[in-house]
Order: sequence, then C-alpha cells, then structure tokens
Amino acid sequence: MKNFILVAILLLVGGNSYAQKKKDLIAEVAKLKTEASDLKSQLQEIKKSKSVNLEDSLHKFSYAFGVEIGSNLKALGIDSLAYTIFAVALEDAINGKEKITSQEARSEVQNTIQEIQERKAKELSKAGELFLAENAKRTGIVTTESGLQYEVIKEGNGAKPVATDKVKVHYEGKLIDGKVFDSSIERGEPVVFGLSQVIPGWTEALQLMPTGSKWKVFIPQDIAYGQRGAGASIPPYSALIFDIELISIEK
Repeated sequence: MKNFILVAILLLVGGNSYAQKKKDLIAEVAKLKTEASDLKSQLQEIKKSKSVNLEDSLHKFSYAFGVEIGSNLKALGIDSLAYTIFAVALEDAINGKEKITSQEARSEVQNTIQEIQERKAKELSKAGELFLAENAKRTGIVTTESGLQYEVIKEGNGAKPVATDKVKVHYEGKLIDGKVFDSSIERGEPVVFGLSQVIPGWTEALQLMPTGSKWKVFIPQDIAYGQRGAGASIPPYSALIFDIELISIEK
C-alpha cells in the first residue's frame, strides 16, 4: 500500500512538472508571436516613413530640412550616418531630452568633421602625387623645378607674357579623376585677368607660353589651391589639370 501511494505521488509530481513545462512552452511561443507581430508593425512603420508625400506640408518641410542637412554634410565630406540614431537625436533635441549637452555635441561634431577632412585630404594629396609621378613618365611631358608639368598641344609664335601682364585665355579645369570644375570653353567666352591674380601654377605656366599656344598643364596641389581648396568643386590638396589656350596679351 505504501509503495502504491509513493508511485501515485511520483506520477502526480511528474504530471504537474510536465504540465508546467507545457504551460511555459505555450507562454514562450505566445511571447515570440507577439514579438514577431511587433517587429512586423515596426517594419511597416519604417516602410511608411520612407513614403514621402510632398503634398503634405509637414512631410515637405521635413524632407526639405533633411535635404539641407544632407547637402551640407556631403559638402563636408561626410557620406554616411547612423540614420536611426540621427533621428532619435533630432527628436530628443526637439523635446528637450538630449543625452549630451550642446557644447559636447558641438565639440564631437567639429572633431569628427576635422578628422574626416584630414583623412580625405591626405588621400587626395597622395593620389595627386602618384598621378603626377606617373604622368611625368609620358612622352612629351615637361616638368619644371616647381613640379609643374605641361604638354604642348599647339606651339604659338607670339610673345610670352610677364608677371605684370594681363592675358586673354580660354581654359578648362579638371580634377585628376577627369571631373570638370570650370570651363570658359563651355561658356563660350574667354577670360581676361592679370597673371598676379591667379594661382602660382597658372602664373608660372603662362609665362612659359608663347601667345597662340595651347597647352595641357598639370599643377601640383602646393602651387594650386593647397590645403584651402576652392569651394565645393576643388577639395583641399587637389592636383589640377588645365587645358589652356593663350589668346593674347592685353594692354
């Protein structure tokens, strides 16, 4: 009788344990289903947020504001962000719940931008040096003491300008990747300027050119715009390429 009671107790305990495990398993499955449903809802919200309705005034303002910020970041050399964190920070700032102070934020932004720009500048400087080193090996390339390189496309027979002269020229300027950043040829109108008003590489090259010449000129960054660059079109430390036609020396 005692053995029977013991067995019954064990079976009851075992049954209760199995029932509890079953309940726990059912609860875990239900929890996973809920989490999956929540995740699906979040994904749907993300998809909806990517649908821009420019007829809606808030959508249009928000999108325009994003374009302004994105364009400025691109000009600074920043090509990626943790976009969800960026959105969280915007919302926190608007609601006065920032996790860091304005001073900390400003310092972080300035330091990061400086690091990015310095890294990109070094890359551009190195790329320019390698390009000019290879270019110097080409037949017909003349390299001066300053590092200026030129190739004569057409040799004129007129006078050579001096540093105090004004000249009329047609030109097209490119980065070493071939991107055109300025072109009087494209505008269809030559330009008049003093040799003292342009970058050192131009001043040097023009004094070597007889009037009527067409040259392709390759200018190292240190006698171009150097570390300052020139607006959004010419990054700092960029070597430059110019097609130059010296039309005349102006009186």
